[in-house]
Amino acid sequence: MMRAIHLFPEFPNSKPINALRAKYDPLSNLIPPHVTLVFPFESTITADELQAHLKESIAGLKPFNIVMRGVTGADEEYLFLNVKVGNDEIIQLHDKLYTGILRQYLNRSLTYIPHLTVGRIINKRGFYLALQDTEGFNETFETTIHEIIVESIDDNGMSITELRMPLSPYN
Repeated sequence: MMRAIHLFPEFPNSKPINALRAKYDPLSNLIPPHVTLVFPFESTITADELQAHLKESIAGLKPFNIVMRGVTGADEEYLFLNVKVGNDEIIQLHDKLYTGILRQYLNRSLTYIPHLTVGRIINKRGFYLALQDTEGFNETFETTIHEIIVESIDDNGMSITELRMPLSPYN
């Protein structure tokens, strides 16, 4: 089974994000705007095993605020909406999740940079045109993260919620 673990920030002013994704992100119809904590991995880990790992990994982590603003490019292919507040908490979640039964799926050749992908443009010319187009995209997006979500990914790339794990305000 193919899975990934995400944050799904719910911004009250999300229309501009959705418009950018509709224009530049081929996955916009398959998965809502998200911040990936654990990148897609294929495994036979049971839902119960995964839930136990998540529960242990997020113990002590409370809901936290995030602020996102500004679009930048990565690898001459991706457009990222950048995290301005909440970066440390997201990295902490990422690091804790990639322990135990998920440790084997960590790609140590990449540095994890929290972001929300708003575009993937395969050709370089299109990529640089998209960077120009998003230069003035400076709206601020703020929300509180209350849960992490495990998604199953079907054969067509559609993301389906498998498990929700709340962050407890009482930790």
